Amino acid sequence: MKLTVFSAIWVASIIVSISAFAQQTSAPRAITVDDAFQIKTVDDPQVSADGAWVAYTVETDSLKDDKSHTQIWAVPSAGGGALAMTVEKESSTHPRWSPDGKYLAFLSGRDGGKTQIYLLNRQGGEAQKITETVQDVDEFAWSPDSKRMVLVLRDPKPEEIQEAKEHKGDEASSGEKTGESEKGKTPRPIVVDRYQFKADEVGFLDRRRTHLYVFDIASKKLTQVTSGDFDDEQPAWSPDGNWLAFSSKRTLPDPDRNYDRNIFVVAADNTDKGEHPTQITTNPGADAQPQWSPDGKWITYVTMLEPKLLEYSTKHVAVSPATGGDAKVLTKAFDRMADTPRFSPDGKYIYFIADDDGAQHLCKVPSDGGDVTAVIGGRSMLYSYSVANNGAVAALITTPERPQEIFTMAAEGGEPKRITHTNDALMSQLKLTMPEYVSFKSKDGTTVRGYLYRPLDYETGKKYPAILRPHGGPVWSYYAEFTHLAQLFAANGYVVLYPNPRGSTGRGENYAKAIFADWGNKDFQDDMAMVDYAIAQGLVDPEKLGVGGWSYGGISTDFIITQTTRFKAAISGAGATKFDSMYGHDQYVLDYETELGRPWEKPAVWDHVSMYSKTTSVTTPTLFMGGDIDWNVPILGGEQLYQTLKSMGKETELVAYPGEYHEFKAPSHIKDRMERYLAWYAHYVKTDGTPANPPEKPADKEKKGGE
Repeated sequence: MKLTVFSAIWVASIIVSISAFAQQTSAPRAITVDDAFQIKTVDDPQVSADGAWVAYTVETDSLKDDKSHTQIWAVPSAGGGALAMTVEKESSTHPRWSPDGKYLAFLSGRDGGKTQIYLLNRQGGEAQKITETVQDVDEFAWSPDSKRMVLVLRDPKPEEIQEAKEHKGDEASSGEKTGESEKGKTPRPIVVDRYQFKADEVGFLDRRRTHLYVFDIASKKLTQVTSGDFDDEQPAWSPDGNWLAFSSKRTLPDPDRNYDRNIFVVAADNTDKGEHPTQITTNPGADAQPQWSPDGKWITYVTMLEPKLLEYSTKHVAVSPATGGDAKVLTKAFDRMADTPRFSPDGKYIYFIADDDGAQHLCKVPSDGGDVTAVIGGRSMLYSYSVANNGAVAALITTPERPQEIFTMAAEGGEPKRITHTNDALMSQLKLTMPEYVSFKSKDGTTVRGYLYRPLDYETGKKYPAILRPHGGPVWSYYAEFTHLAQLFAANGYVVLYPNPRGSTGRGENYAKAIFADWGNKDFQDDMAMVDYAIAQGLVDPEKLGVGGWSYGGISTDFIITQTTRFKAAISGAGATKFDSMYGHDQYVLDYETELGRPWEKPAVWDHVSMYSKTTSVTTPTLFMGGDIDWNVPILGGEQLYQTLKSMGKETELVAYPGEYHEFKAPSHIKDRMERYLAWYAHYVKTDGTPANPPEKPADKEKKGGE
């Protein structure tokens, strides 16, 4: 039996209501490790052109299957029951409504095939695959008339081309032949000739580049409209459908060697593969995320004005004439990181996301210049948004007490309304602690801020063990968002410290660039100042301190244990301290040379940011972790410091996770990592008799026995 859209929504609403009521009847409990895999990640809100519906994705983790899958849902903008738009067993992403409102398109790699575009008719029926590209479709965008799409495709591998040829021939015999020839075949050697030759989750980089293709939906014709030894990204259609704006680094002779990304425009019907696109911007920094004004006369984008400052440079909202000419930077006086600019439907304003002091807001600025005003503010974290033709906004927002959900706001403004309730049933079971955004003075008098979580069962006057958690980046920040790990530590009796030291975003360019070529100095002082603040408040036992972080948080941990012995335990995830050994091994060659210079030319600068010479002073028992195919911060950094401490007879351990990049994918590895966090800190910080390692699982014992 088939349900109509409205009856399906009604049934879904009843089920959600019953489930939520059942969960609320039991008393709230402390959060656990396994709750991380019950929390569903809502993302990518896309409001339909008429403003009536919002499509979005929901990612679910499965410990049983040890993988994640993503499903597309839709919900009325006014609120109501959500409707599943795609099947649960096949991951689907990137939902996009057609401008005429008839279709919902999305990406999916069904049945183990290449990622392709599927089309779902809003009248009903099954989704239909409409593309058959040799390679994966990375991204797409609808044309204004809903008859075409622009696709982002990476040049195919030779084996993908061969596979496509065989597929067109005799599938049975060619498939059999391919299986015989490929079985046990030694992989081809990897030939490298690029300056930038590595990237995390990709590995070695070759000369295959991403380009734009226009796809005619009716005829299935695919036309390449950009080309060359450049990566073309972030396409946007002009309102009349004649032009495509995109972002690309096209400086010669080698775009890998600079940050000079610009906005270009190419005709959507060109036949020369866009060999000579029109360059719109000339700023030497990175210009990205182009979007057209409703009248087609202007293009807004995000611009980086100081390329020598790398990511420390504040990103601004700018506009340029669509035919090229003088650019106007609209948010320079605002001095906050800007992202995702979009014209309002009447063209009078440009919306954008602003990173502001531990929160992210939706703001707007007049398109001809003026003051910035907040559209959606407050102590919350707004990740993304979309705007309907009538001016209604759909946004993805999280707060410290709730994972991200979809909110809508009417065109005339007012308070945002939450319209999804994806995690309500789970959250009703949990007892949480609300963080405080506190201020304190660093060693040199600089005001620093950060989030402080009290233990879940905090009692006034009692002192608790504490965990300092430096953040990654370093150009990043802790925000007013739900954080499972912080809640987990608080549930286990710790004061949790999430500082935003110098180097963090949200406080202006000077605050961010304060650690330029000076890592582990001012940020170290600021991190320690938060520890001293918590102790001075009477919250923390100074004899029970732990520290740990991931990425630059792991690097900060390495800096900390080489400069102080105050901590009883440390966990360094994807960290490093001997940076000259990382040069040429990770993905940051351009950043290194821009900030520190070449290591053989500026050895003193490299030595200044390295704390490796101070490792003899380390007394903190330290656990090192990392993914074995991480090219962002390779596990080499942890291996070196582990080996050094081990050689000196210090308490240390190394855990390498097979097949993991910088951001872990396997739920079992993520769970193992959290369990090791809790065991290591309980053993060395609480000294409560807990073993330093979690109990071995049956599978682990079987593996050891087999070996």
